[in-house]
Amino acid sequence: MKLPVIKHLTQFIEDNDQDYIVETLEVLEHLTESPSLSDEELDVIGELISNMYGALEVHKAIKEGATQREALNGFMQRVMGSIDK
Repeated sequence: MKLPVIKHLTQFIEDNDQDYIVETLEVLEHLTESPSLSDEELDVIGELISNMYGALEVHKAIKEGATQREALNGFMQRVMGSIDK
């Protein structure tokens, strides 16, 4: 996950609508089922999916009253905490 990408996607959601991200996720997830994709291609798609889900989580925290900085930091702490387990 890349924080600058998540931040950029969060701004996209605020400027437009989260439905664009949700629909894009559905397409990317469906695409991962294609048997013709290489492992490298699957890794790239997986990274995109992770960043988009991260942006949705950050956007949700902002809607609940957190500042963008708090939402981003809180999200990354949760991610790092789950990796450490």
